[in-house]
Amino acid sequence: MANVFTIASKPPEGAFAQSEPERPKPPAAPPDGLLVTGRAVVQIRAAMDKQGVSPERGAVLRLGVKGGGCSGMSYSMSFDEKQREGDRVFEFGGVRVFVDPKSFVYLHGMTLDYEATLIRQGFNFINPNSTKSCGCGSSFSV
Repeated sequence: MANVFTIASKPPEGAFAQSEPERPKPPAAPPDGLLVTGRAVVQIRAAMDKQGVSPERGAVLRLGVKGGGCSGMSYSMSFDEKQREGDRVFEFGGVRVFVDPKSFVYLHGMTLDYEATLIRQGFNFINPNSTKSCGCGSSFSV
């Protein structure tokens, strides 16, 4: 049986690229509501600008859940201008958010965040009600 020796040395300063610093976790949403982080609001406003809509002209973000996806349910995001009966209404950074009553059953307590890293760029649905999600994070089950 051979002996195994490990010889380690400290690499010279700057020899390796430093990894990206870990981003702080967004705050948790209230259990009876939801939270849209400041990073997400910035991206929502940018998407609204691209679509030619704005909160100042009555456009809102509609968050929802629909059946489908590899885990059973998928998140949906769209721009809307009309409030429907029973919608929950939230406001974050001047952006109003509508959630229909059926979707709110699955979305209460959720945080919508946005991340842009070297590996991934997009919205994150941080949902405490989700028990399982697919690899891409766009579908979930409860």
